Amino acid sequence: MTAYFNGYFFTGSETLHGPCLLTENGRILGFSETLPPEAEKVDLQNGWLVPAFLDLQIYGGHGQFFGEFPSVEALSATYDYCLSGGASHFMPTLATHSEAVTLAAIAAVRDYWQQGRPGVLGLHLEGPFIHPAKRGAHLPQYVRTPDLDSVRKLFDQGRGVVKMMTIAPEICPPEVLDFFMQQREVVISAGHSNATYRQAQAAFDGGIRTATHIFNAMSALQHREPGLVGAIFNHPTVRVSLVADGYHVDFAAIRVAKKMLQERLFLITDAVTENPHGQYAHRRDGDKYVVADGTLSGSALTMLQAVKNCVYQAGMPLEEALRMASLYPAQVMGLEGEFGKIAVGRKVDFLWLNPGLELVERFANE
Repeated sequence: MTAYFNGYFFTGSETLHGPCLLTENGRILGFSETLPPEAEKVDLQNGWLVPAFLDLQIYGGHGQFFGEFPSVEALSATYDYCLSGGASHFMPTLATHSEAVTLAAIAAVRDYWQQGRPGVLGLHLEGPFIHPAKRGAHLPQYVRTPDLDSVRKLFDQGRGVVKMMTIAPEICPPEVLDFFMQQREVVISAGHSNATYRQAQAAFDGGIRTATHIFNAMSALQHREPGLVGAIFNHPTVRVSLVADGYHVDFAAIRVAKKMLQERLFLITDAVTENPHGQYAHRRDGDKYVVADGTLSGSALTMLQAVKNCVYQAGMPLEEALRMASLYPAQVMGLEGEFGKIAVGRKVDFLWLNPGLELVERFANE
């Protein structure tokens, strides 16, 4: 038995201070007002014990760019990068690319799982079915309008591996959108989209419940044409990710988005890594990444840094920023029964943060 004491415990719904948390054999037993004398003791030194984070969009880490050179080694390097920022689980992401690279990414995730390695929730395909006008740093030669046969083929190839896909709904024929809505194992997210407000509303009414990186690569909120941003704000069930680095979205705009969206806003890193030799030639530029023409192409965030930015730069309560990095992304993926809370019976998967919100240690049952 292990007892964690002398700290603040954020359970995902409330903060406790005073009791100790007891675990045994990698499972949470619950809270106790007394410290069992026989327990192994962990003094939190007035820090925080919080649920580990989930990152639903990340392209690589530690110099291994999975988003163009997918491999088990790149996934392992990305996992290590995620752990350094408190994310115990992640979705490796592939931007718009060739069929060969897409199939290699699917195969790499399968190999990673077959080797019993931890952390990967599934593959996020960001493209290729996006609007050319909102492609951002995505490679134009691979952007495509979907047809039903090609979409069926892609989903057959990625079955069990592809768990999330970002599409521009306005470029999809009705039969393709219907097919997407039938894929219960895959979260379909609207993004890299130039949809009008009415097109976006129709897509959300039709079953899309998620959108990709608010404000970035989407039709803007205008007073006569509210666009995709306006549709996200107005639709009561749509959740949307946020890159909270101050470059992708100004912190003032983050404050506005939070007021509008409340618990529907969740954090991703959208992080890349140096890639000097590929078609996606990401170059570090301060605390962000750009491609050759200077287009913003990814963040240098970790999930913990995103949380701290929400607290210190956007003025959010710590507990809400923590939910945006843990419980809310778990809910997006239908995994709230496993992740995002410290609760009796769940696996140990939490972080020890010091009073300055620096990561001290991760505790996990893998």
